[in-house]
Amino acid sequence: MWARRAKHPELRVRCIAARAHAPALSRAHSRFLRPSVAVHAGALGYPVPMTGTLRKRSAMGAAALAAGLVVGLSADSWSSGTGEGGARRQPAEFQFVRLAYNRYPGMAGFGQLERWLTDWPEAEQFLMGGVRRLTRIDNALEGLNMSIMDERLFDYPFAYAVEVGGWYLSDAEAERLREYLLRGGFLMVDDFHGSTEWAIFVEGMRKVFPDRPIVDIPADDPIFRVVHEIDDHPQIPGIQYFYTGRPYERDGFTPHWRGIYDDDGRLMVVINFNMDLGDAWEHADIPEYALQYTTRAYQYAINYIVYAMTH
Repeated sequence: MWARRAKHPELRVRCIAARAHAPALSRAHSRFLRPSVAVHAGALGYPVPMTGTLRKRSAMGAAALAAGLVVGLSADSWSSGTGEGGARRQPAEFQFVRLAYNRYPGMAGFGQLERWLTDWPEAEQFLMGGVRRLTRIDNALEGLNMSIMDERLFDYPFAYAVEVGGWYLSDAEAERLREYLLRGGFLMVDDFHGSTEWAIFVEGMRKVFPDRPIVDIPADDPIFRVVHEIDDHPQIPGIQYFYTGRPYERDGFTPHWRGIYDDDGRLMVVINFNMDLGDAWEHADIPEYALQYTTRAYQYAINYIVYAMTH
Protein backbone atom coordinates (compact mmCIF):
# COMPACT_ATOMS: atom_id res chain seq x y z
CA MET A 1 0.00 0.00 0.00
CA TRP A 2 1.44 3.34 -0.97
CA ALA A 3 1.50 5.70 1.98
CA ARG A 4 3.73 8.67 1.36
CA ARG A 5 1.20 11.37 2.28
CA ALA A 6 -1.15 9.71 4.71
CA LYS A 7 -2.92 11.83 7.30
CA HIS A 8 -0.80 10.28 10.04
CA PRO A 9 2.83 11.54 10.09
CA GLU A 10 4.18 8.14 11.07
CA LEU A 11 2.88 6.69 7.81
CA ARG A 12 4.76 9.11 5.57
CA VAL A 13 7.47 7.31 3.64
CA ARG A 14 9.49 9.57 1.35
CA CYS A 15 11.11 7.61 -1.47
CA ILE A 16 13.97 9.25 -3.29
CA ALA A 17 16.00 8.11 -6.26
CA ALA A 18 19.17 7.42 -4.28
CA ARG A 19 17.47 5.31 -1.60
CA ALA A 20 16.56 1.72 -2.33
CA HIS A 21 14.96 0.79 0.99
CA ALA A 22 12.65 2.44 3.49
CA PRO A 23 10.89 1.41 6.70
CA ALA A 24 8.24 -1.19 5.99
CA LEU A 25 4.57 -0.52 6.62
CA SER A 26 2.53 -3.23 8.28
CA ARG A 27 -0.66 -4.44 6.67
CA ALA A 28 -2.60 -2.95 9.56
CA HIS A 29 -1.62 0.53 8.41
CA SER A 30 -3.79 0.16 5.34
CA ARG A 31 -6.93 1.11 7.23
CA PHE A 32 -5.64 4.67 7.59
CA LEU A 33 -5.42 5.04 3.83
CA ARG A 34 -8.91 4.00 2.92
CA PRO A 35 -11.45 6.69 2.00
CA SER A 36 -13.65 7.84 4.84
CA VAL A 37 -16.84 6.66 3.12
CA ALA A 38 -16.88 3.25 1.45
CA VAL A 39 -18.59 3.14 -1.96
CA HIS A 40 -19.18 -0.06 -3.90
CA ALA A 41 -17.04 -0.57 -7.00
CA GLY A 42 -18.81 0.47 -10.15
CA ALA A 43 -21.44 2.43 -8.23
CA LEU A 44 -21.79 4.91 -11.08
CA GLY A 45 -22.29 2.22 -13.68
CA TYR A 46 -18.79 2.31 -15.16
CA PRO A 47 -17.26 -0.96 -16.42
CA VAL A 48 -14.76 -1.67 -13.65
CA PRO A 49 -12.61 -4.82 -14.01
CA MET A 50 -12.76 -6.97 -10.87
CA THR A 51 -9.05 -7.56 -10.43
CA GLY A 52 -6.94 -7.78 -7.30
CA THR A 53 -5.58 -4.67 -5.63
CA LEU A 54 -1.98 -3.80 -5.16
CA ARG A 55 -1.04 -3.36 -1.51
CA LYS A 56 2.49 -2.20 -0.96
CA ARG A 57 4.18 -2.66 2.40
CA SER A 58 7.41 -0.88 1.65
CA ALA A 59 8.50 2.17 -0.26
CA MET A 60 9.81 2.09 -3.78
CA GLY A 61 13.18 3.55 -4.71
CA ALA A 62 14.40 4.63 -8.13
CA ALA A 63 18.01 4.59 -9.31
CA ALA A 64 19.13 6.07 -12.61
CA LEU A 65 21.71 3.88 -14.33
CA ALA A 66 24.13 4.81 -17.07
CA ALA A 67 23.62 4.23 -20.79
CA GLY A 68 19.85 4.66 -20.67
CA LEU A 69 18.81 6.25 -17.41
CA VAL A 70 17.36 2.93 -16.36
CA VAL A 71 15.23 3.17 -13.25
CA GLY A 72 15.28 0.56 -10.49
CA LEU A 73 12.32 0.29 -8.12
CA SER A 74 11.91 -2.26 -5.35
CA ALA A 75 8.84 -3.01 -3.27
CA ASP A 76 7.55 -5.83 -1.13
CA SER A 77 3.95 -6.56 -2.09
CA TRP A 78 0.99 -8.45 -0.69
CA SER A 79 -0.55 -10.94 -3.07
CA SER A 80 -3.09 -13.71 -3.04
CA GLY A 81 -2.32 -14.87 -6.58
CA THR A 82 -0.38 -17.97 -7.50
CA GLY A 83 1.86 -18.78 -10.40
CA GLU A 84 2.74 -22.07 -12.05
CA GLY A 85 3.06 -24.98 -9.68
CA GLY A 86 1.17 -23.13 -6.97
CA ALA A 87 4.00 -20.65 -6.31
CA ARG A 88 2.86 -17.28 -4.98
CA ARG A 89 2.89 -14.58 -7.67
CA GLN A 90 3.65 -11.01 -6.67
CA PRO A 91 1.60 -8.23 -8.29
CA ALA A 92 3.35 -5.61 -10.35
CA GLU A 93 4.95 -2.64 -8.63
CA PHE A 94 3.15 -0.22 -10.96
CA GLN A 95 -0.38 -0.37 -12.29
CA PHE A 96 -1.70 2.05 -14.92
CA VAL A 97 -5.17 3.28 -13.90
CA ARG A 98 -7.50 5.04 -16.34
CA LEU A 99 -10.21 7.14 -14.68
CA ALA A 100 -13.83 6.82 -15.80
CA TYR A 101 -16.06 9.88 -15.58
CA ASN A 102 -19.46 11.12 -16.70
CA ARG A 103 -19.74 13.18 -19.86
CA TYR A 104 -20.30 16.93 -19.62
CA PRO A 105 -23.95 17.78 -20.47
CA GLY A 106 -24.31 18.35 -24.19
CA MET A 107 -20.83 17.03 -24.97
CA ALA A 108 -20.76 14.29 -27.59
CA GLY A 109 -18.89 11.03 -27.24
CA PHE A 110 -16.99 9.20 -29.96
CA GLY A 111 -19.41 6.81 -31.59
CA GLN A 112 -20.24 4.16 -29.03
CA LEU A 113 -17.22 4.96 -26.87
CA GLU A 114 -17.20 7.35 -23.96
CA ARG A 115 -14.62 10.11 -24.07
CA TRP A 116 -12.66 8.65 -21.16
CA LEU A 117 -11.99 5.54 -23.27
CA THR A 118 -10.16 7.48 -26.00
CA ASP A 119 -7.11 5.50 -27.25
CA TRP A 120 -8.04 2.58 -25.00
CA PRO A 121 -6.58 0.02 -24.70
CA GLU A 122 -3.72 0.57 -27.14
CA ALA A 123 -2.31 3.70 -25.46
CA GLU A 124 -1.60 2.03 -22.12
CA GLN A 125 -0.62 -1.28 -23.71
CA PHE A 126 2.06 0.36 -25.85
CA LEU A 127 3.16 2.63 -23.00
CA MET A 128 3.44 -0.18 -20.47
CA GLY A 129 5.42 -2.25 -22.95
CA GLY A 130 7.76 0.70 -23.43
CA VAL A 131 8.13 1.24 -19.68
CA ARG A 132 8.95 -2.46 -19.27
CA ARG A 133 11.65 -2.25 -21.97
CA LEU A 134 13.13 1.14 -21.09
CA THR A 135 13.19 0.91 -17.30
CA ARG A 136 13.44 -1.66 -14.54
CA ILE A 137 9.98 -0.84 -13.22
CA ASP A 138 7.99 -4.03 -12.72
CA ASN A 139 4.76 -2.79 -14.28
CA ALA A 140 1.53 -4.53 -15.22
CA LEU A 141 1.20 -4.70 -18.99
CA GLU A 142 -2.57 -4.19 -18.93
CA GLY A 143 -4.30 -1.13 -17.51
CA LEU A 144 -7.29 -0.85 -15.19
CA ASN A 145 -10.41 1.21 -15.88
CA MET A 146 -11.70 2.64 -12.63
CA SER A 147 -14.43 4.96 -11.43
CA ILE A 148 -13.38 7.86 -9.24
CA MET A 149 -15.72 6.45 -6.61
CA ASP A 150 -14.09 3.02 -6.69
CA GLU A 151 -12.65 2.32 -3.26
CA ARG A 152 -9.65 0.60 -4.85
CA LEU A 153 -8.40 3.89 -6.29
CA PHE A 154 -6.61 4.50 -2.99
CA ASP A 155 -4.42 1.48 -3.68
CA TYR A 156 -2.77 3.11 -6.70
CA PRO A 157 -0.59 6.26 -6.70
CA PHE A 158 -1.07 7.13 -10.39
CA ALA A 159 -4.26 7.87 -12.33
CA TYR A 160 -4.74 8.97 -15.95
CA ALA A 161 -7.71 10.92 -17.28
CA VAL A 162 -8.07 11.65 -21.00
CA GLU A 163 -10.32 14.08 -22.90
CA VAL A 164 -11.03 16.00 -19.69
CA GLY A 165 -12.31 18.88 -21.80
CA GLY A 166 -15.53 16.90 -21.75
CA TRP A 167 -15.68 15.58 -18.19
CA TYR A 168 -18.29 16.24 -15.54
CA LEU A 169 -17.63 15.66 -11.85
CA SER A 170 -20.40 15.34 -9.28
CA ASP A 171 -19.88 16.85 -5.85
CA ALA A 172 -19.19 13.38 -4.46
CA GLU A 173 -16.64 12.62 -7.18
CA ALA A 174 -14.90 15.96 -6.64
CA GLU A 175 -14.67 15.29 -2.92
CA ARG A 176 -13.31 11.79 -3.48
CA LEU A 177 -10.73 12.98 -6.03
CA ARG A 178 -9.62 15.74 -3.64
CA GLU A 179 -9.13 13.19 -0.87
CA TYR A 180 -7.20 10.88 -3.19
CA LEU A 181 -4.84 13.66 -4.29
CA LEU A 182 -4.27 15.12 -0.83
CA ARG A 183 -3.41 11.68 0.51
CA GLY A 184 -0.62 11.30 -2.02
CA GLY A 185 -2.32 10.41 -5.28
CA PHE A 186 -1.14 11.76 -8.63
CA LEU A 187 -3.39 12.63 -11.58
CA MET A 188 -2.22 13.05 -15.16
CA VAL A 189 -4.71 14.67 -17.56
CA ASP A 190 -4.19 14.66 -21.31
CA ASP A 191 -5.68 15.21 -24.77
CA PHE A 192 -7.88 18.27 -24.50
CA HIS A 193 -7.59 21.34 -26.64
CA GLY A 194 -8.67 24.94 -27.00
CA SER A 195 -10.48 27.51 -24.89
CA THR A 196 -13.85 25.74 -24.67
CA GLU A 197 -12.40 22.47 -23.42
CA TRP A 198 -10.10 24.32 -21.02
CA ALA A 199 -13.11 26.06 -19.47
CA ILE A 200 -14.94 22.75 -18.97
CA PHE A 201 -11.87 21.14 -17.41
CA VAL A 202 -11.35 24.06 -15.04
CA GLU A 203 -15.00 23.96 -14.01
CA GLY A 204 -14.55 20.40 -12.83
CA MET A 205 -11.16 20.99 -11.22
CA ARG A 206 -12.49 24.01 -9.31
CA LYS A 207 -14.94 21.65 -7.65
CA VAL A 208 -12.01 19.50 -6.58
CA PHE A 209 -9.76 22.36 -5.44
CA PRO A 210 -11.66 25.66 -5.21
CA ASP A 211 -8.78 27.26 -3.29
CA ARG A 212 -5.73 25.97 -5.17
CA PRO A 213 -4.41 27.71 -8.28
CA ILE A 214 -3.58 26.07 -11.57
CA VAL A 215 -0.07 27.25 -12.44
CA ASP A 216 2.51 26.74 -15.14
CA ILE A 217 5.01 24.08 -14.04
CA PRO A 218 8.46 25.69 -13.68
CA ALA A 219 11.16 24.44 -16.03
CA ASP A 220 13.29 23.30 -13.08
CA ASP A 221 10.54 21.29 -11.41
CA PRO A 222 11.69 17.77 -10.44
CA ILE A 223 9.02 16.24 -12.65
CA PHE A 224 11.11 17.29 -15.65
CA ARG A 225 14.30 15.93 -14.07
CA VAL A 226 13.45 12.81 -12.06
CA VAL A 227 14.64 10.43 -14.81
CA HIS A 228 14.93 12.22 -18.15
CA GLU A 229 16.26 15.77 -18.29
CA ILE A 230 13.59 17.52 -20.34
CA ASP A 231 14.54 21.08 -21.28
CA ASP A 232 12.54 21.72 -24.45
CA HIS A 233 8.80 21.17 -24.63
CA PRO A 234 7.47 20.71 -28.17
CA GLN A 235 3.76 20.35 -28.77
CA ILE A 236 2.95 16.63 -28.87
CA PRO A 237 0.30 16.31 -31.59
CA GLY A 238 -2.41 13.74 -32.09
CA ILE A 239 -2.57 11.45 -35.08
CA GLN A 240 -4.36 14.19 -37.04
CA TYR A 241 -0.89 15.69 -37.56
CA PHE A 242 -0.19 12.88 -40.03
CA TYR A 243 -3.23 13.83 -42.12
CA THR A 244 -3.30 17.64 -41.77
CA GLY A 245 0.26 18.68 -40.93
CA ARG A 246 -1.14 20.74 -38.04
CA PRO A 247 0.17 19.96 -34.53
CA TYR A 248 -2.80 21.70 -32.87
CA GLU A 249 -6.53 21.08 -32.58
CA ARG A 250 -9.32 23.67 -32.43
CA ASP A 251 -7.82 26.93 -31.11
CA GLY A 252 -5.22 25.12 -29.01
CA PHE A 253 -2.24 26.60 -30.78
CA THR A 254 0.17 26.71 -27.82
CA PRO A 255 1.00 23.74 -25.56
CA HIS A 256 1.00 24.23 -21.80
CA TRP A 257 2.32 22.08 -18.96
CA ARG A 258 0.38 23.18 -15.91
CA GLY A 259 -0.19 21.74 -12.50
CA ILE A 260 -1.68 21.91 -9.02
CA TYR A 261 0.58 21.59 -5.96
CA ASP A 262 -0.11 20.57 -2.39
CA ASP A 263 1.02 22.54 0.66
CA ASP A 264 4.43 20.83 0.64
CA GLY A 265 5.18 21.64 -3.00
CA ARG A 266 4.33 18.19 -4.33
CA LEU A 267 2.75 18.19 -7.77
CA MET A 268 -0.62 16.47 -7.41
CA VAL A 269 -2.03 17.12 -10.90
CA VAL A 270 -0.03 17.43 -14.11
CA ILE A 271 -2.02 19.03 -16.94
CA ASN A 272 -0.96 18.35 -20.52
CA PHE A 273 -3.02 20.97 -22.37
CA ASN A 274 -3.17 21.36 -26.15
CA MET A 275 -1.32 18.11 -26.73
CA ASP A 276 -2.01 14.39 -27.02
CA LEU A 277 0.48 12.10 -25.32
CA GLY A 278 -1.94 9.20 -25.55
CA ASP A 279 -1.82 9.27 -29.35
CA ALA A 280 1.98 9.41 -29.26
CA TRP A 281 2.05 6.30 -27.07
CA GLU A 282 -0.54 4.48 -29.15
CA HIS A 283 1.05 5.22 -32.54
CA ALA A 284 4.64 4.56 -31.56
CA ASP A 285 4.93 1.88 -34.25
CA ILE A 286 3.53 3.98 -37.11
CA PRO A 287 6.48 5.19 -39.23
CA GLU A 288 4.61 8.30 -40.39
CA TYR A 289 4.16 9.54 -36.83
CA ALA A 290 7.31 11.52 -36.06
CA LEU A 291 9.79 9.75 -33.80
CA GLN A 292 10.62 12.97 -31.97
CA TYR A 293 7.07 13.18 -30.60
CA THR A 294 6.83 9.55 -29.56
CA THR A 295 10.23 9.72 -27.86
CA ARG A 296 9.31 12.80 -25.88
CA ALA A 297 5.87 11.43 -24.96
CA TYR A 298 7.46 8.31 -23.48
CA GLN A 299 10.01 10.43 -21.60
CA TYR A 300 7.23 12.51 -20.07
CA ALA A 301 5.30 9.40 -19.08
CA ILE A 302 8.29 7.74 -17.44
CA ASN A 303 9.05 10.91 -15.50
CA TYR A 304 5.42 11.20 -14.40
CA ILE A 305 5.26 7.58 -13.28
CA VAL A 306 8.49 7.70 -11.29
CA TYR A 307 7.52 11.05 -9.77
CA ALA A 308 4.15 9.63 -8.69
CA MET A 309 5.86 6.64 -7.09
CA THR A 310 8.58 8.61 -5.31
CA HIS A 311 7.01 11.89 -4.18
